[in-house]
Amino acid sequence: MTEITEIIDNKRIKALLAREKNLERFNLNTYMLPIEGPSGRTVTVGGEEYIMLGSYSYLGLINHPEIIKVAHETLDKYGSGAGGVRLLTGTTDLHKRLENRIAEFKQTEDSIVYSSGYVTNMALISTLLGKNDLVIIDKYDHQSIYDGCILSKADWKRFNHNDLTDLDRVLEEHRKNYERILVIVDGVFSMDGDIAPMPEIVEIAKKHDSFTMVDDAHGVGAIGPNGKGVEDYYDMKPGSIDIMMGTLSKAIPSVGGYIAGNKKMITYLRYTSNAFIFSAALPPVMTAVALKALEIIETDKDRIQALQKNIATFITRVKEMGFDTLKSKDTPIVPVIIGNDIKTFRFAKKMKKEGILVPPIVYPAVPKEGGRLRCCVVATHTEDDMEKILSVIEKVGKSMNVI
Repeated sequence: MTEITEIIDNKRIKALLAREKNLERFNLNTYMLPIEGPSGRTVTVGGEEYIMLGSYSYLGLINHPEIIKVAHETLDKYGSGAGGVRLLTGTTDLHKRLENRIAEFKQTEDSIVYSSGYVTNMALISTLLGKNDLVIIDKYDHQSIYDGCILSKADWKRFNHNDLTDLDRVLEEHRKNYERILVIVDGVFSMDGDIAPMPEIVEIAKKHDSFTMVDDAHGVGAIGPNGKGVEDYYDMKPGSIDIMMGTLSKAIPSVGGYIAGNKKMITYLRYTSNAFIFSAALPPVMTAVALKALEIIETDKDRIQALQKNIATFITRVKEMGFDTLKSKDTPIVPVIIGNDIKTFRFAKKMKKEGILVPPIVYPAVPKEGGRLRCCVVATHTEDDMEKILSVIEKVGKSMNVI
């Protein structure tokens, strides 16, 4: 009888299982460790406390007392779920309030909320674009953007990472062949930690009568003087970027994603995007959490300043040690390049033994020999935390001849 693994792709499955077996054999697997509590500045794993250097809770809101309070209150009032899809019975007053609040926060006409950030990109691209359209994406864009392109049936082309000359070349070469072109980039790139040059990207796109979209999942709450993301970082005028995408699961400690932009476009998405029509609505409790988080981001500037101070300290110090951090600047994601896969896993394991959890990232998530520690700095890391993190990285780096 044929095994199901043979139907899928036996060769690929065997390769994956062999890789996992080797990691387990040498006790190097730090993936999917069960965290026993909130993923804050510290976490508990197996009863042991570690400093967390990989959390997306950039502002430390995941266990903020006001967030916890509003979550309990909302759970008591609305229950655990929405009870339906948004189009039919799943929309609550909280959902409408959140969409209005996001539009206000992003300075757009309207917004729409989806129950998954990954699905948000897929829904937008596949709903708005199709045959006779072209999507142009940065080579390092998030996988959800790639998958949205495939699902849309539109043509799609890539340009070299943050390479404005290459973007201009691709647009010049293909503009005459398509009815509509949408240029999509990450605001903050999730593996390299650098920022898209949005003002120039918008300028080039407009020159070629094309639209722009930014996935600002890692930018909101983290960059810009007001923590409002990439347009805040560059002090861009409202509406400069045609479509704003973001998630509710990074600095905002909830779940889901949103699209903010033109009101007619948002209305169209509400009635035609499959992920909105056929997916269960975001639970009201998570909607309320997102609302409260947006309020805190706008009123508690100290957290944003603390985050940006920690980012500057971390990047400056690890560079001084001799580590390669690529072009990461001003963002909480700092790649510390180690090299090959096994060396990267060993480095992360040594960090864990010293009381620090940091995720190792290897091929195919990043280029071959581009293995790295994906360090995520948060606002709530104390000075003592930062000193311990930096001393351990230096110690392990020297012991492994990385620096």
